[in-house]
Amino acid sequence: MRYVARACLIALLTGCAAKDNAMDITALQDFAARYTTAWGSQDAASVAAFYAEDGSLKINDGAPAVGRDAIIAAAQGFMSALPGMALFMDSIKIVGTGAEYFWTLTGTNTGPGGTGNAVWVSGYEQWTFTSDGLIAQSLGHFPVGEYEKQLRGDT
Repeated sequence: MRYVARACLIALLTGCAAKDNAMDITALQDFAARYTTAWGSQDAASVAAFYAEDGSLKINDGAPAVGRDAIIAAAQGFMSALPGMALFMDSIKIVGTGAEYFWTLTGTNTGPGGTGNAVWVSGYEQWTFTSDGLIAQSLGHFPVGEYEKQLRGDT
């Protein structure tokens, strides 16, 4: 089943990279919508499936999570801290041969050792893609200080 889902995803995404490297906005919007759903699924592996086997996710100034196992761990950190989190796609736009994905995250820190405080933060990711339409590199940006302040409940 997972192989079939991956094959379907690749077939859909190959429309993102046309022969002239122009991206198809409709396919990109669908890709971003599915990625958004994956983040809200509490299944970190479903997030990593959007990345190439050797893809990377870098969050702010942190070390990049390279490879699907590392991306699973990075996604799981957010999912564990915010078990009921929701991610909303604010917008997606083509930038050169890549894309910028803008999002808003909401949730309550009820995971292990959680504070019970609600968080609401917006950010964006800069994506580059492989030739088969998966994310090769994502550079994520969000106000980590504000996120941590909300987790602590500082006013």
